[in-house]
Amino acid sequence: MSDVARRAGVSAATVSRVLSRPGLVAEATREAVLKAVSETGYRINHAARNLRKQRTGCVVALLPNLANSFFAKILDGMGRELARAGYDLLVADTLEDSGRHTRLDRFLDPSRADGIVLMDGLAPFDDLAGRPDLPPVITACEWIEGVELPRVMLDNRKGAELAVTHLRDLGHDHIGLIGGPPDNVLHKDRLAGAQAAAGSARITGFPGDFTMQSGQRAAEAWLALPARDRPGAVFAFSDEMACAFMSGLRRAGISVPQDLSIIGFDDIELVSHLTPALTTIRQPKREIGRKAAQIILDRIAGQEIPTVTLLEPELMLRETTAAPQR
Repeated sequence: MSDVARRAGVSAATVSRVLSRPGLVAEATREAVLKAVSETGYRINHAARNLRKQRTGCVVALLPNLANSFFAKILDGMGRELARAGYDLLVADTLEDSGRHTRLDRFLDPSRADGIVLMDGLAPFDDLAGRPDLPPVITACEWIEGVELPRVMLDNRKGAELAVTHLRDLGHDHIGLIGGPPDNVLHKDRLAGAQAAAGSARITGFPGDFTMQSGQRAAEAWLALPARDRPGAVFAFSDEMACAFMSGLRRAGISVPQDLSIIGFDDIELVSHLTPALTTIRQPKREIGRKAAQIILDRIAGQEIPTVTLLEPELMLRETTAAPQR
């Protein structure tokens, strides 16, 4: 920086201002400094700068199951927003190979990250809450019941209400629900929304865990029911379950939507390319990531942030729902 300052005929402090807050420096001075930077090949030492500021320059996103395609666009939106602020995004899985949750305290170290975005509502965070030595933590998508952390989330209850209301408006009076793990916060909110919108409709539940495997098991359970007891429409609490459920039924000769209407939740990229294309509830995934990044950056900067940031779901009408055939 001293070399740049000598070549540009300014102070080292002026060089620093040009590189960090160029809007505060006169245009002629700014151009002289940038020309000197180019001629000397000067590069900011981010590690040294972060050490001086006692920052890592990183935000860590913790999520369950890195293989789940649902998180891809969320991480893309988050990473792009953080990069604009000069931060790197690191990603880690909260689940071990055994399916058990890993200890979070190894991630929640200020020397590793300036902030944490936690996307696992079942992560064992409750024993860490309130510790003053933790970096700022917010939750996104999922949240932890009983732990006061800022949330960025979809209005899951409203999304489920949209799905079931659509089926009811088509004339379905017997609706199947393929849920998630019973203790999962998304399952609870979506179940509450579905039940509220069902009204007088008969409900048949099928256990699930948001995975394709549980969607396939739900298809087998639906096929095992007597014909008179089979719901004519099914709302799956995730697109992965909806896809596997539909695939299992079509292999058994069931036509969708002629024999059965199916609606999913999430609007992952795959579902619009299926035949038939899946009707589903869209989550604005990149926007969730962007909002989470903005809020954790504000939190790192010591600014006040909202307790809950709620995003709106959208019904995506495609080809897997229709009025029941009498």
